[in-house]
Amino acid sequence: MSNSLWIALGFVLIAEGIGPLIAPKGWRAMVAELSAQPDNQLRRIGGCLVVAGVVIAWCFL
Repeated sequence: MSNSLWIALGFVLIAEGIGPLIAPKGWRAMVAELSAQPDNQLRRIGGCLVVAGVVIAWCFL
């Protein structure tokens, strides 16, 4: 893998780890709330995140 991909992976891990590091109770409540959502809602959220990620990556390329 190129250095850029490793750096991107590192940033993703940092972003994912900040929530449980700073506010574990709030993070747990958010995960519980997400797990209670129907599959269609989760797919919509996931799709929006993917589109946002592609737009951000495209803007910086």
